[in-house]
Amino acid sequence: MAHSNPTHVSAETRAEIIETYARYAWGLDLADADMLLSAFAQDAEFDHLWQGRVKGHAAILENMRSLWNDRQHWWFGRQHLFNHYIMERQPDESVKVRCFFQIMQFNTDYGTNFVFGIGTREDLCVQREGRWVFKSLFINAWRSQADVPWRGEVKLVGRPSGPGAATPSLPPGFKPGRQG
Repeated sequence: MAHSNPTHVSAETRAEIIETYARYAWGLDLADADMLLSAFAQDAEFDHLWQGRVKGHAAILENMRSLWNDRQHWWFGRQHLFNHYIMERQPDESVKVRCFFQIMQFNTDYGTNFVFGIGTREDLCVQREGRWVFKSLFINAWRSQADVPWRGEVKLVGRPSGPGAATPSLPPGFKPGRQG
């Protein structure tokens, strides 16, 4: 069935783009340079919280190698997860992708797992040589209240946040442990 919505992305294209995210995660989290670069256009731009903006395969790989090698103890055992995709075809036939991300971390010293970070992404995918790849990535890691792209009324302004902040009050009768 044909769609009259010009921003519609077909199921097949959606699946191929989700696989691009999978190639990215497998390459990124397991230090597989070939797999990682297979998710990027040659002229891709990458805007990352800690590394800043880089462009092209060589610059992307240099930045990833600094994470994999210079901060390996910090990076080893990491797993990037993506979900809740919103995809919109653009006039130039690229696809804008918005999604949430979570970064899980295996702590090799303690043998424990924890959530390292969460946030949103806004990426642009293009088709090159028959494969969907990233043209640009924008990673919005939630590090403060200002990073959350909240559209509703903000009533939390002025409330303490971050390490050492007061915890919210619990309802009367609440007891730690299994609820409900």
